[in-house]
Amino acid sequence: MTTTDTREDLRTAALEAGARFAAREGTVSHEELTREILAWAAETFGEGLIVASNMQDAVLVELGAAARPAVDVLFLETGYHFAETLGTRDAVAQTYGVTIVQAEPELTVAEQDAAFGTDLFAVDPGQCCNMRKVEPLKKTLARYDAWVTGVRRVEAPTRAATPLVTWDERHDLVKINPIAHWTDEQMDAYIREHAVLVNPLVEAGYPSIGCAPCTAKPAPGADPRSGRWAGFSKTECGLHG
Repeated sequence: MTTTDTREDLRTAALEAGARFAAREGTVSHEELTREILAWAAETFGEGLIVASNMQDAVLVELGAAARPAVDVLFLETGYHFAETLGTRDAVAQTYGVTIVQAEPELTVAEQDAAFGTDLFAVDPGQCCNMRKVEPLKKTLARYDAWVTGVRRVEAPTRAATPLVTWDERHDLVKINPIAHWTDEQMDAYIREHAVLVNPLVEAGYPSIGCAPCTAKPAPGADPRSGRWAGFSKTECGLHG
């Protein structure tokens, strides 16, 4: 896209691409379809494209960098991450040559504690996520035309209908979910075959990784995301609706 393209142009491009790639599902391999989507995204949006990563693994980053070398990679620096997650972020930047774009909240952890009480995440995790994730994401995405996410349909019932490409009404830009159709087995196979970097916490028993205070190991056989916000009805941080 060019600087003269309007948001309506972007929306039209998103919906057309979404229908086109949806029709490709089942006709090519899951990996081939993902590479097609990312090649289209890189060609269409150029510098207006950013890839989001929570640094649980580098599958999406590796694929994004293959389509667009040195691509911008969005990382939400909440101030509450595990040390392993920050280490993975640094290793990803060095290994894949991408540009890490850190989205940071207005308040430091200390400033938030002073203004809203210590450990807001334990009292009102929704408000904490909003200030430390949702708002920083919104501010960062305002500089781009399209973002790439690692959301997959198998992760949760709330994600079961995730499209490959769509228009993000909340953030007013194109949303690309190029691995939405991948199964856990396909993810694991890709990681093995391509020696993709993985957060060491995964091997330690954390299949879904967020901020340290709100992430626990799920019970054996439980939903992988059950370790997120344990004890609360909350199941999503609000980044995807």
